[in-house]
Amino acid sequence: MIPVGRAHRPGPVRRWLGLIWLLFAAPAFAAGDDPAATALLDAARARLPAAWNTALPADITLEARDDLPAHVGGRTFGTDIRIERRLLAAWRDHPQDADARLALATVIHELAHVLDRGPHGGLSRDPRLRDLAGWPRRRLLPGRGDNAMRGRSPDPYERENPREFLAVNLEHYVLDPDYACRLPALSAWWQARLGPAPLARNACTTALPLLQGEGGDGQLGWLALDPARVYAIDYLYAEGNDAAMSRWGHSMLRLVICAPGRAPGPDCRLDLAWHRVLSFRAFVDDVQISSWRGLTGGYPSRLFVLPLEQVIDDYTQVELRGLASVPLALDRQGIDAVLGHAAQLHWRYDGRYAFISNNCAVETWKLLRDADPRIDARLHWRGITPKGLLAALERTGLADASAQADRATAERGGYYFASAQTRYDTMFGVARASLPLPAESARGWLDLPPRVRAPWIERADLRATAALLLLEQAAQRRQELLARDWLKHRLSQRDAEGARAQVRELLVDAGVLAQPAALLAGVPGYGLPQAAEREALTARLDERNARLKEGWPALRMQAREALPAEQRDAWQGIDENLARIQARLRRLAGE
Repeated sequence: MIPVGRAHRPGPVRRWLGLIWLLFAAPAFAAGDDPAATALLDAARARLPAAWNTALPADITLEARDDLPAHVGGRTFGTDIRIERRLLAAWRDHPQDADARLALATVIHELAHVLDRGPHGGLSRDPRLRDLAGWPRRRLLPGRGDNAMRGRSPDPYERENPREFLAVNLEHYVLDPDYACRLPALSAWWQARLGPAPLARNACTTALPLLQGEGGDGQLGWLALDPARVYAIDYLYAEGNDAAMSRWGHSMLRLVICAPGRAPGPDCRLDLAWHRVLSFRAFVDDVQISSWRGLTGGYPSRLFVLPLEQVIDDYTQVELRGLASVPLALDRQGIDAVLGHAAQLHWRYDGRYAFISNNCAVETWKLLRDADPRIDARLHWRGITPKGLLAALERTGLADASAQADRATAERGGYYFASAQTRYDTMFGVARASLPLPAESARGWLDLPPRVRAPWIERADLRATAALLLLEQAAQRRQELLARDWLKHRLSQRDAEGARAQVRELLVDAGVLAQPAALLAGVPGYGLPQAAEREALTARLDERNARLKEGWPALRMQAREALPAEQRDAWQGIDENLARIQARLRRLAGE
């Protein structure tokens, strides 16, 4: 990769002062007066795609200057390009030095501005480019019109405005042989509009590099996703519950990935262990959730990659919410476009979550819309609810919810995953059929203290004991949620600063799942990580996972010891009940 980025850029005031100075300053000399300037301009133009060169005016000049503002390498006025004299001297006298390469990149950058301002330009105003670049289509609130593609950037100056985005990225498109591998969608757009650059390109791997969550302690794994193994993409809708932030449900995308060795086809829907979920979530990087921050955009919005089985367990077993999986009507081109755009967002996107304007449904809609212009042409949606997005997808023919018509058929086919509450009610019915349990429902049974549930274990037959095991495991999950809620409020108190620091350290490591680019801080590169960066990432990943593997269990033990006596007793009682049930199951099975 050729280092073409600029380390320092002037602020708005300095840029305007520099502009005024340049307007009144006399030019030093034109390209025709200096062979080095002529050679540099010719070398830059020789690297441009043919359509770009053809669209440039014939009277472009290049001037060396001593009066450009500090840290500005070049400026353009009309067809007059002005470059810092030091860079031109480096090009002439030391062509292998970094400043010589920066001189070439600077001229290409300015030629991009000439193109964009000319009669055949206007590329920076193209809506499709702005979608790929991350510029919002409309500003909803002050500060919400900024480009949120902050991670893995070729040069932070690209977020200054769409014009500078175009110039910065065209530098890299022309000079970096890895550009098409790092930013494939943008590279394809430049090629379609301007043609291929003469520089030879490095071969790209087809696998998309992703980091995925693995387990409840924030462990991360490396996922090299082969798009050819993705048979379909479903809209995954988590039903709402009574919690304020979950009442509207949750929007996700399910990747139906075929197991290795299986040819893509409907049978891939049976390979649940290989399926993955793309989920936009608010990353809560503090120890107490603030509803106000969630409403006003105080939390980062990031794209998580999670195993489907973990998502099913989280929603159906812990939160007791059903999941509906609705196939999207995407062809091979559409699937590849969504996967490629999702990979870019995974490494680069750092948005702000807002419950009523930029929530999971809005983020999912934008991903689909920006990935494929054919989806954009059909899906015109202005809502904010996950259920509303599902209805819009169905209305436009982009989603087929026919499998949801019969719940039993949907469950058998893997299109619906029921809340475990239904299973708990069934198991309670099994147990109560043989025992006069002192409760009217599964919820009432779980509300009883563990010591009240304990005597019934020794009276149960084999079938009822198995049912009581499932119910006691549900009691354990609920107790963990209660303990987590107590710990959250306990950590907000003034005398818990030591524990808060410990939790914050773990949250920093856990935050890598929300912002994978943080794992590559200090490692040169941009866009999708290439081979050398992936090697560095693997080593850092191992270190981080080791810290979390040790830190979270230790914290849980400390938290359990710090619980109020009533909660500690309940937890201990559940542990004893589980041990008692397992011993009875072994004894009854032996008999």
